Amino acid sequence: MAGTQPARGTRDFLPDDIRRREYVVRIVREVYERYGFEPLETPAFENIETLLGKYGDEGNQLIFKILRRGEHEGKGDADLALRYDLTVPLARVVAQYQNELPRFFKRYQIQPVWRADRPARGRFREFYQCDIDAIGTTSATVEAELLAAVSDVLGRLGFEDFTIRLNDRRVLTALLESFGIPAPQHADTLVGIDKLDKIGSDGVRRELESRGVDATAVAACTGFFAGFPLRRDARADALASLSAQIGDAAAQPLSDLLALADRTAAGPRLLVDPSLARGLSYYTGAIMEIAVPDLAGSLGGGGRYDNLIGMFLGRDIPACGFSLGLERIIVVMTERHMFPARVSRGAADVMVVFLADQLRSEALALAAELRAQQLRVDVYPEAARKLEKPLKYAGSRQVPVMAIVGEDEWARGEVTVRDLQTREQQSPARSVAAMRIAEIVRLVPT
Repeated sequence: MAGTQPARGTRDFLPDDIRRREYVVRIVREVYERYGFEPLETPAFENIETLLGKYGDEGNQLIFKILRRGEHEGKGDADLALRYDLTVPLARVVAQYQNELPRFFKRYQIQPVWRADRPARGRFREFYQCDIDAIGTTSATVEAELLAAVSDVLGRLGFEDFTIRLNDRRVLTALLESFGIPAPQHADTLVGIDKLDKIGSDGVRRELESRGVDATAVAACTGFFAGFPLRRDARADALASLSAQIGDAAAQPLSDLLALADRTAAGPRLLVDPSLARGLSYYTGAIMEIAVPDLAGSLGGGGRYDNLIGMFLGRDIPACGFSLGLERIIVVMTERHMFPARVSRGAADVMVVFLADQLRSEALALAAELRAQQLRVDVYPEAARKLEKPLKYAGSRQVPVMAIVGEDEWARGEVTVRDLQTREQQSPARSVAAMRIAEIVRLVPT
């Protein structure tokens, strides 16, 4: 039917979609809070000047702008914009409430963001981010904790094959200088390098040369990065290559962070990748990104941004953060069948069916007792002369257990309980039916 499709790059979330999302969000929230992060929410849209100039030229083009209302609308001017990420709004909040926040502010935020990007597998124009950020210190302890937290999240979700690529913007700056690329061209060069895994060395070379970067410098740059990333068990070799190119002192921050993170859950997952650039322009130190096989793009990323809050406050406040991409996590988990059975079981644990109109109130009373047992209960709304329709409906909703209130059962003081997975059936006394049904439900595989 024409006109029923959602806008391109957005989706409707049906019940199964929401259950999967809430399952992931619950684990993310539990882990983040275990690491001492506090919740924060910000508005869906910001003043446009809050967002512009924070993401680089390419990022600016992906911001969804909101036209001025009323008499200004015809001019095509915008004064508001949908938030592009959760980091810039956080920086605004820190600047606004600096005197009300603790010295070291650790926050998590799970909300949607919007980007006018080209939709693709796992890439949408409206999507959720799950951010953690720590404000107020330059200590690399923060980066190590962020890496540990996101590693714990993915481990809890069942991921076993993820890698965390690690680099440092200061290392990248030293590398570009060693290739002979002047500072005014660093930003353009980083944008090109960030596309290395998408367009390859030849594509990066063509892009950098089109941006006016010297061909000899481009050859040195793409030649060095073509050898990366190395395997996780070759981190020492990667650090040695860096030290040989830029010197031990310039490579030291990356080496120090690895030594700290190795004492956390993230240690076995870390891979040194000097080609990792991350496209956002506000990063100043360590940068990181999660990769899994068979996924174009990452499951999340982040880094240190010590200058961003200063754009609002007039003085720099150190900060570091990491963002997990909820949609991409759900896409991969769905394709790999990683969700527990209970997540896709449906909205109810038990369906109560009555076989005659005069038993409707008895069915509702039984449902109330089952809900008191902390069960999710659905009551089939119509008297079922035959069980064919209720059984079909229960199957469509993936309900594992059916409780049947019939005239014969009522006369005997019983309830018929059917396990819809094993097809086994029993008839406990009405007085203990709720407890017995609860026992049966809790034996259903999760």
